[in-house]
This record gives sequence, C-alpha cells and structure tokens, in this order.
Amino acid sequence: MDYEALFTSALDDLKTEGRYRIFAELERKRGSFPRARCHNHEGVEEVTVWCSNDYLGMGQKDIVIDAMHQTLDKCGAGAGGTRNISGTTHQHILLERELADLHNKEAALLFTSGYVSNWAALGTLGERLPNCVILSDAGNHASMIEGIRHSRAERQVFKHSDPEDLNRRLADLDPARPKLVAFESVYSMDGDIAPIAEILDVCEAHGAMSYIDEVHAVGLYGPRGGGVAEREGLMDRITVIEGTLGKAFGVMGGYIAGSAAMCDFVRSFASGFIFSTALPPAIAAGATASIKHLKVSQLERARHQERVATVRRKLNALGIPMMDNPSHIIPVMVCDPHKCKMISDWLLDNHGIYVQPINYPTVPKGTERLRITPSPVHSDGDIDKLVNALSEIWSHCALARVPVAA
Repeated sequence: MDYEALFTSALDDLKTEGRYRIFAELERKRGSFPRARCHNHEGVEEVTVWCSNDYLGMGQKDIVIDAMHQTLDKCGAGAGGTRNISGTTHQHILLERELADLHNKEAALLFTSGYVSNWAALGTLGERLPNCVILSDAGNHASMIEGIRHSRAERQVFKHSDPEDLNRRLADLDPARPKLVAFESVYSMDGDIAPIAEILDVCEAHGAMSYIDEVHAVGLYGPRGGGVAEREGLMDRITVIEGTLGKAFGVMGGYIAGSAAMCDFVRSFASGFIFSTALPPAIAAGATASIKHLKVSQLERARHQERVATVRRKLNALGIPMMDNPSHIIPVMVCDPHKCKMISDWLLDNHGIYVQPINYPTVPKGTERLRITPSPVHSDGDIDKLVNALSEIWSHCALARVPVAA
C-alpha cells in the first residue's frame, strides 16, 4: 500500500471541502492580551485575538504568574512522574482542596486536561458500574463521547437539552439498573445553556446519577465562579461536576468534583489518571491562585458580561447574523466552509483580527461559523474595529443580513 498517497488524498479531500485547518502561529504578549504576535511568511505582525477560551484573561494575571514563578523556583519544572508513583505534590493536593471547595463537594480529582478528565471519568464509571447504561445528550463534547465509547457501557443518546425525551428513556429502563446521565451546562459552539434543574428532576425521579460538564462555565458564572450550577443553586444535587483549568482560569488541566468515595473510585481505577504524568507543580499553583482570586472578585465576570452584551448589540445593529443564546459565546453564522475560512483569512490579513473558522466536524455541515469570545480586556476600539470589519466583509461577500430590531 502507498501510505503517503493515502495520507495526501485524505488531506486533499479536506482542502476541497474547505475543512483543512491551518494554524496561526501566535505568540501571546503578557500584559497586552488580547494582543498577540502572529508569525507568518512575511514576518511578525500584531493581531487582536477574538476566539480565545482564556475568557477572562487570567492567563496574564500577575497573581497567577507570580504563583507559578514562585513554585517553579521552589520545586523545579516537572512533577516527577505519575501521581501513583512519584508525582503527587503538595501543590496538587492544595488545588484539589480548592476545587472541592469551589463546588461545595467532599473531594476533587485533578487530570492533565478537560478532555482527559471526561474520557477517564466517564470511561471508568461506565465500565466499572455493573450493567451501567449511560444517557448522553446529543450535543455532548467529543471527549464525553469518547469516554462513553471507551467504557463499553450501553449508551443511549437523548435529544439535546430535552428532559422529556430523557424521562421517556429512563422510564423504559430497569429501575434497579445503574444509570448515568451525562450533559453539559454551556455548549461551546452554539452557546446554549442546558435546563439543568429539569434534567436533575428527571435523574432523581429515576435514581440516575448526574454528570455535568461545566468547562465553559467555571470561573464565569455563579457568585464564586462555580459555574451555571452554582448560579442556579444546584451543585448539591449533581453527582459529578467536571471542569477545566484551561479556559476561564487561564492555565491548564481538568478535574472532577463529587463525593470522596466517587473521586477515590475514579482515582483507583481510571487508566487515564493512573498512567499519566502529573501536571507540573507550577501549573497547579497558578490554577490555585486563579481560582482563589475568582472566588472573591466579581470585577472580571461583570466586565466580561458587559463586553459580551456590547458586541452582541453592535453586531445586531448591523444585521450580522448571530446564533441567539444566553451565554458569553457569540457564533456569527456564515454557513459555508469556504466563505468561513476566506472571511477568517481576510480579517487577519486586512485588519489584524484573529478569529478561527469553525467547520465540520466541530459543527454540522451548513452551520459553519466564526466563534467570537469577548473578554474583559477587549476595548471599545477593539469592538468597533471587529464589527466594522465584519460589516465590510459581509457586504463584499454579499452575505445575507438579518433584519435589525427596532
């Protein structure tokens, strides 16, 4: 077999479909976010980033960076191994305590990423609970889908954010059978928010465990940044809360929080935990500092919400089509993969605006979009430059606009 020809053919297909991804080579500038240096064949130019998941700009905060420097100087670079052998450090324990407190749970368990925490936790729970069936929301992230697949447990997919369909499916199952309902709070591409209370009502009525992914909500919602479930007073009703340290907290890593027995169960059986080298202590220290700050500071969240509202209002005034949702995520709908990439390239080349195109398989074909994520540190000037550039390219491409509300 000509393996190289196979690889090249598959890549050519992606390019023909407009789905081939080219990464911009960015160099973040501490203290200047959302500014970054973009390296390309012509040299280096400054760009403004509009698609970062560092939602609050915590990745450049002095309190976070100082904590990392201090720990790096004190402890060195790496953790030294897996947590089971030589890699459990004092900083990991402090971070897990901080996370458990954030979600008002008995315990938390740290992983190397949000993807790994979903894959390992769902995979372990589904595999180790005898005859378990996992009911998964149709909009769930790839990491959740992979974890469920890895578990080899029976899986049922219920309609997206539909408690009635979930209820029908649970009612058809043996009441004594272990059941786990997996869903998200904020869905990252459409920006919609799940009806958490209604889903929990159904779970409790049928004796099912609940597993919520709050990766796009922690730090951003709730009085202490515990997520949408904290904002709605529902954390105590959820069996497993999963989150990330790599988005609003500005560092990296993933985690689950819940009962001490559940966390210990996953710690003891999850291969994704047992065989993974632990996060560097400096990373854990930076995440701890970020969480502690956002537990008490409302400034970042308030400014973030105001910036999101401002971008929405100005885009709406120009008839730029957006997917309506109640979250901080602004999907600008292009609905064509070639035009989506072309607009992204044009914005970067002509205005120094960096926003990546979102194409299939991340979103369904025909719903291609620019996913805009305002931050507290985007200025009025940044916003005006973005919306005016989008309006210009919309006219240039003769793309449809939506009626402007009176």
